[in-house]
Amino acid sequence: MRTLPVTALAALLLAGATVPAASAESAASAERGGARWNGAWTAAVQRPSTNFYPNWSEEGFENHSVRQVLRVSADGGDLRIRVSNAYGTTSLRLTGASVARAGDGAAVKPGTVRTVRFEGAASVTVPAGAKAVSDTVRLPVKAGERLTVTLYFAAATGPATYHDLAQGISYRASGDHLRDTGAGAYTETSRSWYHLEGVEVAGAPTRRAVVTFGDSITDGYGATPGADDRYPDQLSRRLAAAGTPRPVLNLGIGGNRVLNDSACFGEKATARFERDVLNQPRVGTVVVLEGTNDLLFGYADPKYFPCAVPNTKVTAAQLIEGHRTLIRAAHAEGIRAVGGTMIPVKGSKTDVLQYPAEAFDEIEAVRDEVNDWIRTSGEYDAVVDFDRALADPAPGRSDLLNPDYDFGDGVHPNAAGYEAMARAVDLNAL
Repeated sequence: MRTLPVTALAALLLAGATVPAASAESAASAERGGARWNGAWTAAVQRPSTNFYPNWSEEGFENHSVRQVLRVSADGGDLRIRVSNAYGTTSLRLTGASVARAGDGAAVKPGTVRTVRFEGAASVTVPAGAKAVSDTVRLPVKAGERLTVTLYFAAATGPATYHDLAQGISYRASGDHLRDTGAGAYTETSRSWYHLEGVEVAGAPTRRAVVTFGDSITDGYGATPGADDRYPDQLSRRLAAAGTPRPVLNLGIGGNRVLNDSACFGEKATARFERDVLNQPRVGTVVVLEGTNDLLFGYADPKYFPCAVPNTKVTAAQLIEGHRTLIRAAHAEGIRAVGGTMIPVKGSKTDVLQYPAEAFDEIEAVRDEVNDWIRTSGEYDAVVDFDRALADPAPGRSDLLNPDYDFGDGVHPNAAGYEAMARAVDLNAL
């Protein structure tokens, strides 16, 4: 039995826990995946909202095909997909789905399009708050390969469960274009993923997955759109190059916090940890990088940044206790917990936060205290010192990002910074 605190479990259930659907596998089988299945790609789902950039989540879909491009991190001869209606208020009718090897843009490679079925049927109805897991699809894939998953919604969906910060391109077409190999019908684009929660593979020996859990720095804000150069992507490549390939699943949510929910940026880490980490198939290790937004949002002015509500200042002791909750939950399931130190933020140029002048000294004092605990307490099974890997090496500037690694806002790494983060991980610690 899992040991998340009652408050965390209650928050998870209120957020829309998985329940069995008539046309889906049982919740236990769907979430655990069974010994046969390995996670190859996943995204942490969020409630519909206006967020980092314009998206289609609040309007939803009607007579639309939505083609989504993703990169898998595990080999397999068979695959299946997970479709989420976690934040739907009514049942979701998925009229049809297909999967194929990705081509350029919205195009797919001819001869690779496969129809996705659910208990033998082309369509599935997913109740509000639930997910559906597809039947097995025979399509061999290799780690690092790009796939497209296309979902067709004939009837109006209402607001769509989604993942905002995809750092990739999704495509939309009017009408049923599930089996199109060309890109011509897909005239609209978005930088988010919709209703697609995961891809699992089977049929090849695979080590247990590494889940990277965190906020926008794990999610990949500042990475190159469509290039798959976030730190989890680059960690996956490092593992493969070292001869120890294993799935790396990115469960970051931009703006996420350890201790407070957000209407825009997902439930707090302690509330979503069970769904987003423990319920992935065959997880061996979780790398936690969380807390930056707890510090920054506490000084945000809601007039300029309503997504920061509640803008509560937090102490180091409170953040540390939040991390301990995550460690206990991971260990209760036999999962190795690796702590990532928070990277410097003193050079933040994020205007919407409207910080008072004294804020950064206070923020840095708490960040330093929490980072010292992560490094020295021994409560995490291992540590990745992202802070020291990305800090400005110039004397007296360790509270600032290295300019070579700065995306431009003083908070988020660029592609080179994400590569440095991946290099900072001791592969043996995983």
